[in-house]
Amino acid sequence: MTDHTGDLGRIRRWADAGGSWLVLARGPGAVTVSLRRCDGGEEADRLVATDPDALAYLARRSSSED
Repeated sequence: MTDHTGDLGRIRRWADAGGSWLVLARGPGAVTVSLRRCDGGEEADRLVATDPDALAYLARRSSSED
């Protein structure tokens, strides 16, 4: 079962719905992610992820294409 809670859950729900995402910035304890629409990649929202599961997941990736 996939955990769809917290920052990582939000990123996974976005991708599961067909959207894409892109890491914009990395800092100590936070990663800024652009959530992009499925119909052209226009930014729809931004997320500053701070929870440890999301940071671990994003540490190995720069976008939903990775």
